[in-house]
Amino acid sequence: MSIPTTKNNPALLLIDVQKGINSPGYYGTERNNPEAEKNIDTLLKKWRAEKLPIFHVKHCSTNPDSPLAKGKSGNDFQDFIIPLPSEPVIEKDVNSAFIGTDLKDQLTNDEIDTLVIVGLTTEHCVSTSTRMASNYGFKTFLVEDGVAAFDKIGSNGEKYSAQMVHDIEIANLKDEFATIIKTEDIIKSL
Repeated sequence: MSIPTTKNNPALLLIDVQKGINSPGYYGTERNNPEAEKNIDTLLKKWRAEKLPIFHVKHCSTNPDSPLAKGKSGNDFQDFIIPLPSEPVIEKDVNSAFIGTDLKDQLTNDEIDTLVIVGLTTEHCVSTSTRMASNYGFKTFLVEDGVAAFDKIGSNGEKYSAQMVHDIEIANLKDEFATIIKTEDIIKSL
């Protein structure tokens, strides 16, 4: 799979790679893909080296108990991903990077039509933003090993593992909303 590369494409969209996302017990009791941040870091370095566009999305929860609430240390980006001055930061307070933000306008104004999405978590903001990107007509690539999920308790009380949640969400997004790709395949295609 080759990703189209021009002056303004593809843009790397980093979703909610914040310190508070890994708060024990808040989002779940287990998380899959412990390599997600390493893969995100690899892609971020490649995008910077190639001088391709990068957009950082930050969740600013309106729930004061959330580790991602504005003003809490958990709202800060993880240390490896600190945005450069030239890299826009999109602050949101819902699950979509497009609702209540100017992300779509920025992408359109920069003539970006292809997005490569990474971040946390697969089942929340990554999924919602991926669906909306596709619905807005962007060529959307979701990096399967650059995202991670938490376990969930179903309405029947059954626990679903983080890996199962991740796998089902990826299956739901595959083809209809995004091309699913791995970090090493992107690196090879740029």
